[in-house]
Amino acid sequence: QVKLVESGGGLVEAGGSLRLSCTTSGRTFSSYPTGWFRQAPGEERDFVAAISWGGSSTYYADSVKGRFTISRDNAKNTVYLQMNSLKPEDTAVYYCAAVEAYYSNTYYFTENDYNYWGQGTQVTVSS
Repeated sequence: QVKLVESGGGLVEAGGSLRLSCTTSGRTFSSYPTGWFRQAPGEERDFVAAISWGGSSTYYADSVKGRFTISRDNAKNTVYLQMNSLKPEDTAVYYCAAVEAYYSNTYYFTENDYNYWGQGTQVTVSS
């Protein structure tokens, strides 16, 4: 079982930056493709960014491309989401998720592909 824990959320003004982290105590996490999703109030959960197990492949939603960067440090069992130039419409609960596909060099952007989810961290961007 993989238990994911997100951190780094908070309140920031428009144009500001935040870095989210996702970590786990499970050693297999470093071998799984990982992604970030977000859910705004009253909305469905949407894909944000994904990364392959080794970090060589990444994929972004159009709404965050050029502003957000996903990366990982497998030695620390941690995946990051650097968010720059934040907008009020980025306000949401952000979730980290992992796909149980050992050493897959691809990324996954469909919610149903993901096997493990964190509890989420709130990001609020004020105008």
